[in-house]
Amino acid sequence: MNQIRVGWLQVCLAGVLWGTGGLVVTVLNDRDGLSALTVSALRMVVATGALLVFCLICGRWKSVVATVRQHPRLVFTIGALTSTYQCLYFASVLMVGVSVATVVSLGLAPTAAMAWEHGRARTLPSPRQSVVLGVALTGLVLMSSSGEARDSASDQQLLGILLAIASGMTYAATTLLGRHLTGKVDPLALTTGATAAGALVLAPFLVAAGLSSQPVLPGSGVSLALLLYLGIATMALAYGLLYAGLRTISGSVATIVTLVEPLTAALLAVALLDEQLPLIGWLGGALILSAVAVLRAHEPQASTQP
Repeated sequence: MNQIRVGWLQVCLAGVLWGTGGLVVTVLNDRDGLSALTVSALRMVVATGALLVFCLICGRWKSVVATVRQHPRLVFTIGALTSTYQCLYFASVLMVGVSVATVVSLGLAPTAAMAWEHGRARTLPSPRQSVVLGVALTGLVLMSSSGEARDSASDQQLLGILLAIASGMTYAATTLLGRHLTGKVDPLALTTGATAAGALVLAPFLVAAGLSSQPVLPGSGVSLALLLYLGIATMALAYGLLYAGLRTISGSVATIVTLVEPLTAALLAVALLDEQLPLIGWLGGALILSAVAVLRAHEPQASTQP
């Protein structure tokens, strides 16, 4: 298996892991009353701890220190953007519902990433690239439209859509910056440094939640296990896979491949929550998988230079 297909597989697995996160967040909210923002902050803290321990055990600590010293602004920016787009997305979901937030946020990200890459190179997308993007976005719209929409006041709906737009743009920027840096540094070191930066950004929200007497910690062993899974699998491991994959595939391709995230979430909802996915949703999922499969077969070699 060549490096490009390994990179494709790594990013695809990251998307699958992210797709399990929504279910875990929902369970933690139902069991312990933990808000999405609180869970996001705890997720970052757990991931940071796990990554630091792993780096110490594996003797990779010097690599982390070197990466942070050589690229402090980029590492902090990537971490801050990672925490920001997650919070923006969750806030959008609460205002306009999962369907609208997903279409706007995840649909905008690959479009913005492709526009930036081709604008920077002063080229135009190939017909195949345009078709693949169109098929993927069509599948995303079909899958999301099969869910339930949230009734919102017009002002709240507008704000929710604006937050989703900001989330999509921030996600695209995070991926492009990560792509810029992965050719220069160890992906594990980048993941560790950026995750630690994201945890620092979100730490004040945990303090504020505690001061306002909101729940900030899981209340049972099961909830603790779910939180550990959320931090280790859907944050530390998933972002490590993303940054490793970005060494060999472009940012725009990565944002399309990670559209397997909403597909994974939908399939888990069907399997574990007894939710129904109508035919239009299955068709949308098939279109997303088709687009991702075409990318696997035809993604050209991507330079590791910024």
